[in-house]
Amino acid sequence: MKLLSVAIPCYNSEKYMRKCVNSLLEGGEDVEIIIVNDGSQDGTAEIAEEYASRYPSIVKAVHQENGGHGAAVNTGIRNASGLYFKVVDSDDWVKREAYMQVLDTLRELAGGDRALDMLISNFVYEKDGEKRRKVMQYHHILPQGKMFTWEDCHHFLKGHYILMHSVIFRTRLLKESGISLPEHTFYVDNIYVFEPLPYVKNMYYLDVNFYRYYIGRADQSVNEQTMISRIDQQIKVNKLMIDYLVDKKQEIMKNKRLWQYMCNYLEIITTISSVLMIRSGTEENLAKKKELWQYLKSKDGRLFLRLRHGIMGNAMNLPGWGGRKISVGGYKICQKIFKFN
Repeated sequence: MKLLSVAIPCYNSEKYMRKCVNSLLEGGEDVEIIIVNDGSQDGTAEIAEEYASRYPSIVKAVHQENGGHGAAVNTGIRNASGLYFKVVDSDDWVKREAYMQVLDTLRELAGGDRALDMLISNFVYEKDGEKRRKVMQYHHILPQGKMFTWEDCHHFLKGHYILMHSVIFRTRLLKESGISLPEHTFYVDNIYVFEPLPYVKNMYYLDVNFYRYYIGRADQSVNEQTMISRIDQQIKVNKLMIDYLVDKKQEIMKNKRLWQYMCNYLEIITTISSVLMIRSGTEENLAKKKELWQYLKSKDGRLFLRLRHGIMGNAMNLPGWGGRKISVGGYKICQKIFKFN
């Protein structure tokens, strides 16, 4: 069995996917690289087959009709045979030295008497035009040098959350959780790092700058104007997260720290949805914002009150033009935290 399976969702990625794949090949025979060609119209399929031919014991090329990022991640999970599973987007890459440390740590923990469910490491924003790179790290929040549980975590500050770039899950845990990301939908990475959490018991934090997250292409899904144009997909993801937290509420609330974390993460996502709709300035989107908060209220009144009367919830629901101006100020803070373009 391979130690680590890495899925690379690819859609028209011929211009940059080689850098991604080459960085992952450094892991050698311990790694299984699954290149998922999601209905690309360029040379992505040929490049995937080239790597599969050159490295048959390491690289798998899987081709499917276009289903979006979520469908590609689902395919990666289905095809994964490694003990652990990681998603690396085709325009991102990993740092060799940190990669070796990640593999060494996984190898060491795999032989222990407690199953490691999730390994967390740092990621670096590789943003065009910025000399100083922002590093998302967790050493003030998570214990180091040992396996730990949710009860051992310190309080997560606003903006410090475990994102897709940060995590490696145990493959069987993902499969047993039944996670299935929606197709033809952007921003499903938020679901990916949300739904498996109630199944995560044992974690380990490795304080290395492993994942390099590239930001700079005009067509990227995190570009502000792109996000506004796809606001219905952001709302869809937001509602799915609400549904999940409400459905699993009784189970999750048994673990106070996990419940707190998942509520706070949902608050962040709802804030992002809200500020984007405010930022668009259209009456249609302002009505959609109101409807999103009403949806939350209809699903769970107490959860609604928790989010609505939090600092960010209050800021997103101030009345009138003046209130929206204050909300946009809050949005600019979110820009700094989440690196929106």
